[in-house]
Amino acid sequence: MKTVLALAAALLASSVQAGETLDRVTANGAMVVATNSGWPPQSYLSDEGVLIGFDIDVATEIAKRLGIEVSFETPDWAIMTGGRWSGRFDLGVGSVTPTKPRAEVLDFPATYYYSPYVFVVHQDSAAQSREDLNGKIIGVETGTTSEDYIMRRLEIDAPGVPPIEYTLEPGEVRTYADSMLPFDDLRLGDGVRLDAVIAPEQTALSAIENGYPLRVLDGDYAFREPLVVITDNGDEEWNARIGEVVQSMKDDGTLASLTTKWYGQDYSAD
Repeated sequence: MKTVLALAAALLASSVQAGETLDRVTANGAMVVATNSGWPPQSYLSDEGVLIGFDIDVATEIAKRLGIEVSFETPDWAIMTGGRWSGRFDLGVGSVTPTKPRAEVLDFPATYYYSPYVFVVHQDSAAQSREDLNGKIIGVETGTTSEDYIMRRLEIDAPGVPPIEYTLEPGEVRTYADSMLPFDDLRLGDGVRLDAVIAPEQTALSAIENGYPLRVLDGDYAFREPLVVITDNGDEEWNARIGEVVQSMKDDGTLASLTTKWYGQDYSAD
């Protein structure tokens, strides 16, 4: 009898949870989106202290199509991707990779663009391929897929993504708390603090456009990843609604336009 009652209670709790987020944002007329504050051009602070970037535009457009307002929170990456938000955030739009560990605490309602992760070196570097980086000092942002890749533990949880090939043997890995910090060290000179950085192509090209004396190794990338919007586990109604909205943004070309606006090319297609 106790088992039956416990099962009934669990099912009731699940049904209550099912529409909780949609009910909340509808009642509030607004949603809270978790994102980053130091990851150009995805999301960063303008000179006026306002959050701007590709992810900010995507989240704003999602809210517009839901008929609600949007506000942003910028928690630590580990908090945003750690799930168990307890209503603190309604949605995460932070260029998150859908990995198997994250799938245990988060849901991935929709993929909204794709990103190649590239090898970046100082413009004075003699390196021409990933093989030239074997035994070198590699910089990555901590808690990201760059770190998972260089540590050989990256497992992308998405259909159609080929297995990751691990061929780089670094001499040392240095981790950084922010996406731009490894570039700041690399810009000091070839081998001064770092020999290379692994990062999203979009972030690397943005740094180069902003005057960093760096270059991307041509014709090679570490891996190509889908990027997803994220929600806390278990709210299927909210997930379905977000999925519908993002699909509409794909269908009418909005995501293609936004990736082209911020990255100079269309990253919305798989």
